[in-house]
Amino acid sequence: MRPPAAPRLDLDALPSPLWVLGTGTGVGKTFVSSRIARTWAASGPVSYRKPFQTGVDRPDHPEADASAVVGPGITAEGCVLLRAPLSPLAAALREGLALDLEATAAWCRRPADGRILLEGVGGLMVPLAPNRHFLAWATDLKIPCVLVALGGLGTLNHTLLSAEALMLRGWRIEAVLLNPGADDATQEAADENATVLQGFLPIPVHVLK
Repeated sequence: MRPPAAPRLDLDALPSPLWVLGTGTGVGKTFVSSRIARTWAASGPVSYRKPFQTGVDRPDHPEADASAVVGPGITAEGCVLLRAPLSPLAAALREGLALDLEATAAWCRRPADGRILLEGVGGLMVPLAPNRHFLAWATDLKIPCVLVALGGLGTLNHTLLSAEALMLRGWRIEAVLLNPGADDATQEAADENATVLQGFLPIPVHVLK
């Protein structure tokens, strides 16, 4: 018997500022960021911020995530841009750079005229600097998040590990969002995974349509 579909999430009710984080690379963080930003922009200005972006050499690069999110009522900015499509630490080392994580945190905290949406980079524990990964750095900002995950095979393990890592560090997770479009999972598989996850997590789990 097919499990009931997860309820639809009210994107406009999500708090600001808000992180869009992912269980790994390629799960659809930018897709989700774009949907949230466009929903928010219907009622006021939105500031989208991508503190770390690799694989691009300029803010307006076609492959920059900000290029996919910017739109009417939405300003989109990047802080640290690194050319190699690697982790921020590996890309910075290739360029002979040491990232100023305190300055990047201050950049994230800037006030804005309207709501603020921040997007992470890669998975939660992607290295930013020697002995410092993204999750450890972002925890200090004390900003809630939504967690984006794939819809199909493998997502249960990755999602539970990621959610546990966040909760152990005191994060408020507004919702887990399964994105079957990122891995071509069937709607049935995504709905089944959402049902299983809901039995393990004290967090709303939704399937993106």
